[in-house]
Amino acid sequence: MMIRVGHAPRADQRYVLRPGAYAILPLNGGVLLTVQMGERPDIQLPGGGIDPGESTIRALHREVMEETGWRIAAPRKLGAFRRFVYMPEYDILAEKICHVFVARPIYQLGPPLEADHETMWLSPQRAAQELGNEGDRLFLKRHLL
Repeated sequence: MMIRVGHAPRADQRYVLRPGAYAILPLNGGVLLTVQMGERPDIQLPGGGIDPGESTIRALHREVMEETGWRIAAPRKLGAFRRFVYMPEYDILAEKICHVFVARPIYQLGPPLEADHETMWLSPQRAAQELGNEGDRLFLKRHLL
């Protein structure tokens, strides 16, 4: 059974299923994260939605590149969690199925491709405090702390 983080779904709401792939990217004692800028910047594991017909691994590589500018290698799946959230960028209530991997950042080709994202390196301990969602924090703690 997949764990749920955050609040329970409301029976009177309809949620759109949104699978995604996310990466814990340790290197030289730090963890590569992405910051989605806005009124309230949100620190996240790099990753995002899996497009229709796209494999989870392909989505992971694409999303990490878009959000960080980094190429990764040797992804290994750690598990998955479910959360129910409002996604303002799509104006939907989503049931997010978050597949979490650990991978090795290899090299940075350039800045993030997504204009509203910036990269950040934090220690695993600090990242476990600063990540914006409970599921990201849970998997980071399980894997690196």
